Amino acid sequence: MSPGHTISITPANAHVEVRLDGEVLASSDRGMQLDETGLPPRYYLPEADVRMELLRPTSFHTHCPFKGDASYWSADLNGETHDGIVWAYPEPISSATEIAGLMSFYPDRTEISVTPSTTPG
Repeated sequence: MSPGHTISITPANAHVEVRLDGEVLASSDRGMQLDETGLPPRYYLPEADVRMELLRPTSFHTHCPFKGDASYWSADLNGETHDGIVWAYPEPISSATEIAGLMSFYPDRTEISVTPSTTPG
């Protein structure tokens, strides 16, 4: 672990939409934004806001010392498989419990649009 490496998790306060090959994979106003040292912001969306019928779980898993063990899903669209484009931490470590049950998409392999909320804070 790198000294000074941190994560912070806050409500996204935005509408987040994820597309792949023009198809909407997820659309949510209930996401969380995860900021991690050295990485761009990641958006974690509730599974209920993800089109799970387009995804299938993979056998691939990784471990992050700051979030825990991740599981991955692939998308099958228009006869093409997009391997491991979605991940989640089903049982994150205690410092990342806010992302339990939420899913995130690779921003370099999908189109993610984030529209800030216009609701007065």
